[in-house]
Amino acid sequence: MKSLKMGFLLVLLSAVTATGCAKQPRTAQTSAPAPTGPAAESVEPSPPAPAEAAGDSTAGAGAPPTVAPVEPPRPESTSARPDVKEFKPTTRLGDIHFEFDTYDIRPEDSKILDADIDWIQSNPSYVVLIEGHCDERGTNEYNVALGDHRARAALNYMLARGVKASRITTLSYGEERPVCVERTEECWARNRRAHFLVRLATTER
Repeated sequence: MKSLKMGFLLVLLSAVTATGCAKQPRTAQTSAPAPTGPAAESVEPSPPAPAEAAGDSTAGAGAPPTVAPVEPPRPESTSARPDVKEFKPTTRLGDIHFEFDTYDIRPEDSKILDADIDWIQSNPSYVVLIEGHCDERGTNEYNVALGDHRARAALNYMLARGVKASRITTLSYGEERPVCVERTEECWARNRRAHFLVRLATTER
């Protein structure tokens, strides 16, 4: 009887021990642990570089500067052309000349204009015609406009120094009346000019 009880206790003890040592089920990991250190840092993609401006900034290197186009003459400068036959050239008034494709008064030409103004102011019985001329390069329409700007540049210079507007009129011939027909720089420079003619302002002329 004693041995039977001891056997029962051993069986019961074994069952309790087995139950206490049962392994718990492994739970599945839902996310891996975040790695640490420099290698774990996420690198954001670099933003795209801003687009370059259209064109090549070096395309014009060494090229001659461009010149702004000349505006066409205004209607009032061509609507009433003066009677050119009434005007005569005079050695008292000197021509002025211009650089290629410009109508700026050069310093050396301003001295010529100053002398012309002195004569005009000293001879109030005369009125003046300023002709604008160009060399042959460029279209006819462009050169007529450029010649008009050259004549008006001389006109504005004189008006700013006291000559009355009623005593001066302008006319552009463009490239139509060259003083030199050779196709050279020296010849073209002579044709880029403002030319002065005069007539008497009274009917007794």
